[in-house]
Amino acid sequence: MTPEPLSPTGTDTAGPPPGCPAHALGPDGLRRLYGPGAENLSDLYEELREEHGAVAPALLHDDVPVWVVLGHGENLHMVRSPSQFTRDSRIWKPLLDGEVHPANPLMPHIAWQPICSHAEGDEHLRLRGAVNGALGTIDHRALRRHINRATQRLVNRFCEDGRADLVGEFAEHLPMAVMCQVLGMPEEYDDRMVHAARDMLKGSDTAIASNQYLVDALDRLTRRRRAHPEEDVASHLITHPAGLTDEEIREHLRLVLIAAYEATVNLISNVLRVILTDPRFRAQLSGGQMTVPEAVEQSLWDEPPFSTVLGYFAKQDTELGGKRIRKGDGLLFGIAPGNVDPRVRPDLTANMQGNRSHLAFGGGPHECPGQEIGRAIADAGIDALLMRLPDVQLACAEDRLRWTESIASRHLAELPVRFGPRPPQDVERRPAFRQLPAPATSPAARREAAAVPPEAPPAAPPPVPAEVPALAPRPGAWQRFLRWWRGA
Repeated sequence: MTPEPLSPTGTDTAGPPPGCPAHALGPDGLRRLYGPGAENLSDLYEELREEHGAVAPALLHDDVPVWVVLGHGENLHMVRSPSQFTRDSRIWKPLLDGEVHPANPLMPHIAWQPICSHAEGDEHLRLRGAVNGALGTIDHRALRRHINRATQRLVNRFCEDGRADLVGEFAEHLPMAVMCQVLGMPEEYDDRMVHAARDMLKGSDTAIASNQYLVDALDRLTRRRRAHPEEDVASHLITHPAGLTDEEIREHLRLVLIAAYEATVNLISNVLRVILTDPRFRAQLSGGQMTVPEAVEQSLWDEPPFSTVLGYFAKQDTELGGKRIRKGDGLLFGIAPGNVDPRVRPDLTANMQGNRSHLAFGGGPHECPGQEIGRAIADAGIDALLMRLPDVQLACAEDRLRWTESIASRHLAELPVRFGPRPPQDVERRPAFRQLPAPATSPAARREAAAVPPEAPPAAPPPVPAEVPALAPRPGAWQRFLRWWRGA
């Protein structure tokens, strides 16, 4: 590692053929975090750790240089040292030098915006205070009722089929449905909204257009609530004493929407995958040794929703992880590699139950403001889903599961499952707190087992496979507490 600042000089027109290990190398022999050779970023980060230690040089799209922070302690030092590092990309040297093109697919993540994440000092306190104040008005019992109702609507779409894709039909929709409700724009929730959020986060060729679709929806919301405030996050942002402008309101709504959405999509997908593929994990959950919130925290260690965050920028010449960082250098906040730093996790199979020192939601002054909303959606949504479908099983071999990976996140492409077909449920009802019974013999018993009115045709659900234990609730006082907590 040279102590000099990273500065690519260009890309050779004649390079190694596709498939050659050197194909992933750019100017000065630096590794690219995109394109051929970067299909598995987790492995690439470990190779960088082996070569360079806790902080490593690499290249972003268009061979723009960046430092990848791989160490857990180094990441925490960076996010907790606002005197040395900032989120304000306007000081990023490659951007100032014109090396970052306007069409770069990472621009939605890089470009400076008038939001608390990019502000410092008194301006940060003003903006962050407004965001915290608006989010603090959320009634969490009402939030869980929204989550349960949205879960029932989504499960009703496929419950009679006996098969579903829990990523495309559930995990990608539940957070958007809930967040649109919380922000104050339930009418904007549809498949197009979900697709735009997914596309923008992937950094695809259409990411900028998808980002604009989201911005337009939030702009409409801002204008409506400026004229007619209601009891929602958008209205409380508008009426907050900080006096945010329409642009500031729109951009902070976007920040909360995307942070909570992406985090929760991946949380739900990853936790459900582990439940369906790891019998020991599911047994712990079924037997009460682990709760759904604890399962979520374990996932935040092993598969954080955001793999990295771009970016932080050096405000002065400094040192990090033994590397000389120059003023204006960009740094990648390495959440996923930091979470598996062997200095803090020498045994990756060890249970991290009760330990919240992961990097999943950042830290310091720019810690994610929507993390508790994301946790609530994941906790309540997974709980409600498993109560509706206690016999759910993976419908393919585990090794056939596939992910789409970008520099920002690792997203499970699909999670095909099968279960006993059952009728739709009233969305106002909470999921039943009972284990799916064995097939009954009498018509009355079959009607009770299927939870349908007496006049409906009898439908007996299939038995729960022995190797996949059903998720039975705890009885007594705990059961009553859960009913109260979910807004009964």
